[in-house]
Amino acid sequence: MTDLLELVCPAGTPASLRAAVDAGAHTVYLGFRDETNARNFPGLNFSRPELEEGVSYAHENGTKVLVAINTFPEAGDPSPWHAAVADAESCGADAVILADIGLLDHATKNHPDLRRHLSVQASASNAEAIRFYHEEFDVKRVVLPRVLTVQEIKALNADLAVETEVFVFGGLCVMAEGRCSLSSYVTGKAPNMNGVCSPASHVRYEENDGCMKSKLGDFTINSFGADEPAGYPTLCKGRFSVQGSVSYLFEDPTSLNAIEMLGQLVDAGVKALKIEGRQRGRAYVAEVVRNFRAAVDALEQGDTAPGVDLSAVTEGGRETTGAYDKIWR
Repeated sequence: MTDLLELVCPAGTPASLRAAVDAGAHTVYLGFRDETNARNFPGLNFSRPELEEGVSYAHENGTKVLVAINTFPEAGDPSPWHAAVADAESCGADAVILADIGLLDHATKNHPDLRRHLSVQASASNAEAIRFYHEEFDVKRVVLPRVLTVQEIKALNADLAVETEVFVFGGLCVMAEGRCSLSSYVTGKAPNMNGVCSPASHVRYEENDGCMKSKLGDFTINSFGADEPAGYPTLCKGRFSVQGSVSYLFEDPTSLNAIEMLGQLVDAGVKALKIEGRQRGRAYVAEVVRNFRAAVDALEQGDTAPGVDLSAVTEGGRETTGAYDKIWR
């Protein structure tokens, strides 16, 4: 495994896990098929036997497995989350990714040998917060929110004794890294409690006056002309009419792509690169992982990363470097 950068890749299904491993992932991350992870959608995630099989396949090929238990336990009934931590350890996971302070405390006391990473859901973006998690719960790595510039990340790493992991490709989330009240308001299902954002059960499309309208619950999120592909109605990426102007008010449907910034991230002290996309298929996983692994290997060897066009797998066919540059300032 590279000592320079660790490539952490999504595995929403057993098939995607194998695709990620075969494409060169150093590490995969995944979740159980329940509300304990923030991608709790039908057809995704792992049963306990599937996780055991996946861990075996990954370890046989030199790949590590991280289990995301990154939603917040229900008040009065943390047992599903406690069971998830115990089962991740018994299945041979290399680490768990946690967000809730109570669950971190439970894991620290009851599973002291199980490595703990801090989820981006915790939104720890300053040295004081990260130091707290490290000192209180021996967190070894923190996944940084997608709101920091490269220079801000470099300043953090100079002041910390923990590894940092950053997102480099995939969908962007503007609502406090998944803790979104908008989807909860519209659907009654919370991303941070139930693990679902804009669940398919609340999505529908209606054709009206030559336009295709995408709706979430009773709300129209977007309206598409005949020559426009109808996107999925995620509320924060919908078009809204405000003071007579129609625009993407919160966030454009655009994908993060920082493949050309890997050298800067190394200089900033980053340990791991995270690819988003547990809801995406194995073809997406294989394509993105293969290209990022080639870029990481080239960087490690002192070579120039090969040119690559990933626009075919980006959201809306468009890319951004997001907060790394903060070009809107």
